[in-house]
Amino acid sequence: MPAKQKFVELDGLRVTVDQVVYSPTPDGPDGSPHRFIYFISIRNDSEETVSIKGRKWVVTNDQGETVVVEGDGVVGQFPTIRPGEHFTYNSFHLLRTLRGRAEGSYFGLDSQGRPVITRIPAFELIVPRDV
Repeated sequence: MPAKQKFVELDGLRVTVDQVVYSPTPDGPDGSPHRFIYFISIRNDSEETVSIKGRKWVVTNDQGETVVVEGDGVVGQFPTIRPGEHFTYNSFHLLRTLRGRAEGSYFGLDSQGRPVITRIPAFELIVPRDV
């Protein structure tokens, strides 16, 4: 999506973080052994069909280091979500620290070609104490 477009929040388009699961990966890249698998639903309770074109994640660890991840689509797809439908998927974030926080946005177009945005609510990434 072009960066200079003005995105508007579409009433009824919302994101829920359905579940976050800790799944350690000792051989993680760049010394990031903590993998958190998250399950997300994008629900369209608006009157417009929406096509998701991109996303932006902001992940901050407990040392204040922030990683921004931007890209086209969602897990390699460009879902079109009609009124009353939802799109569900899972992916993951890697951390090198014991705690972090993730949040972001999805960007898309409604059926009239207008740029829309919906926020991904912030969620905590915490390594369980019993690990």
